[in-house]
Order: sequence, then C-alpha cells, then structure tokens
Amino acid sequence: MAKKVMRLMTELSSRKWISKIMGHFSHSGLSRHVIPTFAKTYNIPLHEAEKDISEYRSLNEFFSRRLKTGMRPIPEVPDALISPVDGMITGMGPVNGGLIPQVKGQDYSLDELLGHSPHMETYKNGYFFVLYLSPTNYHRIHAPVTGRKVESEHLPGRVYPVNDFGLTHMKRVLSRNERLITYISHELGEVAVVKVGAMNVSSIKYTDASVDSWNRGDDMAYFEFGSTVVLLTENGTFEPLPDLAVGSPVQLGTLLGRFYRKD
Repeated sequence: MAKKVMRLMTELSSRKWISKIMGHFSHSGLSRHVIPTFAKTYNIPLHEAEKDISEYRSLNEFFSRRLKTGMRPIPEVPDALISPVDGMITGMGPVNGGLIPQVKGQDYSLDELLGHSPHMETYKNGYFFVLYLSPTNYHRIHAPVTGRKVESEHLPGRVYPVNDFGLTHMKRVLSRNERLITYISHELGEVAVVKVGAMNVSSIKYTDASVDSWNRGDDMAYFEFGSTVVLLTENGTFEPLPDLAVGSPVQLGTLLGRFYRKD
C-alpha cells in the first residue's frame, strides 16, 4: 500500500508546472538563504567548491557549482574511458541487441532511450553505464573521451525521480524523463552521453553550446537539480575494468575501462 501511495505522489509531483515553480524559486535570490541548510542536510563537501558558500547568489548557482582547480585530476591513460561525473554506478553491462538489461530490475529499450535515433545501431551491442548523481554530488558533466560532437539532441519528457525508488517502482524512468544526448566521435569509435533530468527543475544545459569538441575531462554540461547519466560505447570497442560493479562509487576521472586499439 505504501508503495502505491508513493507512486501516486511521484506521478503528481512529476508535472512540469511544479518543476517550473521550483525552478523560479531555485534561481531567485531568496533561495540563497536555504543554501546552508541544503549543504548541511546532504553533507556536501564545501571545501571542494570553487567559491565560499556565502558567495553563491541562488540555490541553483550553488547546486551547479564548479570545483576548485585540481580537485578531480584526469588520468593520463591511453585509450581510456573515464567517468564524466561524480556519482554511483546503478547499472552496467553489455547492451544485448538493443536491450539495456536489469537497471534496478527493469530492462530498457535502447531505441526508446535514444528517441528512435538512427544512432541506435551504433550502440545496440555496445556497453552501458548508468551513473546516478545524488544531491550530495557535484553536478557538472565532463567529457569522458577526447573527441568532437557528432550530434546533440534534446528529448522533452517527464520529471520522475531517478533515485532508487524512482528507478525501481516507476516504469522506464530513464526513457520517459527529459534527456539531452551528446554523441561524441573519438579516435577509437563513438560514445553517447545521455543526460537524464529528474524531479524539480530537471533542466540540463551545455556549459557552452557553441563548443563542438572536447578534451577528456573538459566541462561539458550541468544539471539544475536531479540527474543521471547513461554512458554508451560503440559496438565492439570497449572493455570495462574488472573490479567495477553496480553500487561502486565513482568520481569525475575514475577510469571505467579502455577502448580496443585494432591493429
């Protein structure tokens, strides 16, 4: 019964008009007064932030904060795929004929996740990571490889939570929520960075929309509250590290695996 009530409340709170109200508040100067409580509630490591907590003019500005220089060193490993975010692995494994299996007990259609894009064929037998960012985490998304933007696509959608409850008890949250997808061509193939919005503001923005290429670790985009990244690698190009598993914490720059270099 409790789960049904929670599901109903989640459905009601996923309406866009509620997100707009929350968005207006979080961007307002008034919201700066809740920053200390927010930081304390979620045990945010303030020593990592680029600025002192008193310098942020709104809750949104604090949430999408940058880190101090050097906080997330990027490993100089050839042919590497790194985590583009701080967060936790909530799903990983091979994509099987266009099916992303068993993310919190649910299977996902790659075709639906990518909005029926022709790019689906590139990833239908590739590899995937689902990376969940909690409110505690740093919420900027960085380039997982060095490469150039092939295409960017924004898919409007709902604003369901992407936390454990949302992924477990709501149907196909990752495919129904708002998504901003960046396809990046690199030396050894292509990757897709699927940025999934969530409850409340659900806004996903590029740091600089005019940029069309990145070095590994460059600041690429950011979330304004609630977020998950689905990272996809091209068919037959990638081998993950053997010690990674669902539940593993990651940070920006964490090595996820390496791409095959074909002779």
